[in-house]
Amino acid sequence: MTNADVAQIFWGLAKLLKAKKDNIFKIRAYEKVARSIETLETSLAQLAAEDRLTEIDGAGEIIRKKIKEILATGKLAAYEKLKAEIKVQDDSE
Repeated sequence: MTNADVAQIFWGLAKLLKAKKDNIFKIRAYEKVARSIETLETSLAQLAAEDRLTEIDGAGEIIRKKIKEILATGKLAAYEKLKAEIKVQDDSE
């Protein structure tokens, strides 16, 4: 996965959380880390391999775990669950 791919997941997560009117601070954290990832000159895979994810602006412990999950699996379970939840709500309307 490229840095852009990972950033898109965080942008998507923030967008869905906005739609749910979730915690604004959580939304801003995902937007901040997405922006940070987009501007990285080093690949996330390399940073993860070198245990340097702490160097990413806005990447606290929980977000670093999410980045590792994305790099390992190509997706983020929390994002997939939220997409399905939002879709179900849209379908029922």
